[in-house]
Amino acid sequence: MSAAWQSKKMGKFTLRYRPYTLELRHLFTVASFSRSTTPVVLTELEYDGIIGYGEASMPPYLGESQESVINFLSKLDLSAFSSPFETAEILSYVDQVDNKNTAAKAALDIALHDLLGKIMQQPFYKIWGLNPDLIPATSYTIGIDTEDMIRKKVEEAQQFKILKVKLGLDTDKMIIDTIRSVTDVPLCADVNQGWKNKEEALEMANWLHERNVVFLEQPMPKEMIDENAWLTEHSPIPTIADEGCQRLADVTGLQGVYTGINIKLMKCTGMREAKQMAELARALDMKVMLGCMTETSCAISAAAQLAPLVDWADLDGALLIGNDIYEGMSVEDGLCKLPDRPGIGIIKA
Repeated sequence: MSAAWQSKKMGKFTLRYRPYTLELRHLFTVASFSRSTTPVVLTELEYDGIIGYGEASMPPYLGESQESVINFLSKLDLSAFSSPFETAEILSYVDQVDNKNTAAKAALDIALHDLLGKIMQQPFYKIWGLNPDLIPATSYTIGIDTEDMIRKKVEEAQQFKILKVKLGLDTDKMIIDTIRSVTDVPLCADVNQGWKNKEEALEMANWLHERNVVFLEQPMPKEMIDENAWLTEHSPIPTIADEGCQRLADVTGLQGVYTGINIKLMKCTGMREAKQMAELARALDMKVMLGCMTETSCAISAAAQLAPLVDWADLDGALLIGNDIYEGMSVEDGLCKLPDRPGIGIIKA
């Protein structure tokens, strides 16, 4: 039984939220943990009878929980704002209510953008003037697993034109060799800070390059700034900051340390700041990847609105779960298809 909605009236706005648990289709393993569920909090922001949908997703390593998100949302008071078109002021206020809590802030940001799009009766990618035909093919994630399960997952992902592979343990070469025994599609390698030595990381980068791996995501711990910069300088393939890149203020300092950045709504407080990060990275001549957590089609469809701005998309989060409650962005033949519906384009399934 799903938890009941909690409701909060704030002037002309009404905010509703409730916890929900996502059930993964397969046990999900990365370099530092395994899990079979992901806690989320679903939100609804209503104004003048129109409802915008939002979501906070909290993988354990982010440090947020359903309780912390609900506590944060309970502190919000939008009664000082008369219109959702006061977007910058509303989101600046939300950001200042408390430190961190980025997924909680993203839940409000997404709902606000969905609400605005519905009021304007346009999808947000159109409001931003973006061309959905420019969205890169999304990758599909293969977690760390046994040889048999890896083959099974790859077979399930036959429609995808690029696969994202979780590495960072002593099974890295086995995983790549197993995948290469059944498919030759390009791969991107997400190490999740699993490598600790820059020379060994470079050796792996060269080995992976020979096997058509197109980039390395967060190869070493984010604290190893000089080592990551050295690897970026010498690596035959681009390096992408993930754990090392959270918010807009981080981007400039990552120039030269990594080739590019991975933007996730749950790390950067939502759609507004994600777009700013993509535009800043572009201005700094850095590559841009758009990622996700395990999420419903709500947060995935929100991220997809700005996918035309990026080099690589990793928007498979809703495909990894078995209990999505929304319909939104779909994947056809490995390509992201945005529905021509207003806001972030989702409906309740």
